[in-house]
Amino acid sequence: MIGRRSLLGLTFCTCYLASHLTNKYVLSVLKFTYPTLFQGWQTLLGGLLLHVSWKLGWVEINSSLRSNVLAWLPASVLFVGIIYAGSRALSRLAVPVFFILHNVAEVLVCGYQKYVWKEKTSPTKICSFLFLVAAAGCLPFQDAQFDPDGYFWAVIHLFCVGAYKILRKSQKPSVLSVALLVFASHPTGDLFSALDFPFLYFYRFHGSCCASGVLGFFLMLSTVKLRSILAPGQCAAWIFFAKVTTAASSLVLFDVILTRAAVGCFLLGGLGEALLVFSERRSS
Repeated sequence: MIGRRSLLGLTFCTCYLASHLTNKYVLSVLKFTYPTLFQGWQTLLGGLLLHVSWKLGWVEINSSLRSNVLAWLPASVLFVGIIYAGSRALSRLAVPVFFILHNVAEVLVCGYQKYVWKEKTSPTKICSFLFLVAAAGCLPFQDAQFDPDGYFWAVIHLFCVGAYKILRKSQKPSVLSVALLVFASHPTGDLFSALDFPFLYFYRFHGSCCASGVLGFFLMLSTVKLRSILAPGQCAAWIFFAKVTTAASSLVLFDVILTRAAVGCFLLGGLGEALLVFSERRSS
């Protein structure tokens, strides 16, 4: 059983690393900065693979009433905001910077639970949130590759992530998200601007987009499997390990300028997330 869980965790980490680095390659190196089309393609391909897997009996999909679709709409809009703003931010920011800012969403969720749902918060978790906020607040002033647009979209992304986690239920709004991304591609200018993309007919672009969609699908499956088998604290530990390995790998594969102060912010953010994982493991 322990070997099976370790294999599942390593599979998740591999999919997490490969998916994020592939997305970073397409967005930053190939500079395909048309997130509605890129993420819409990913979601569509993932949906097709999910349907095929369901037909083959590899996964189970619960049917839902049409009346529930309207209940999914707010979460679907937020989900589109997450992937649109996240793609914009990831195309301009280094992967470790993106992760540090992304983690602040947990602070928003905890604040809502504490002051609206009146849930108790452990001192360890409060300490971890202080570290996360401090790291994210200091990082823009220490980032040698500071990009105001990237940080702007990262802030939009983290607010959407926080709101989505609050609204999220058992239903997954992927189908609505595909439709919303398709309709959004015209007013955002992505639909026609993509025709001028210089690598549109290159095999590197086609292969990267296909790989991104397939890896995103396997990341989704491994995430669902991980959460269904392991306790929340153990899941948090594997996610933390996946983020660390992905961030470290990105420093080798992509052009990132590091300063001592920026490294200090990364370590502070890592310490904050490690404390959060420790708090989750104690509570579970």
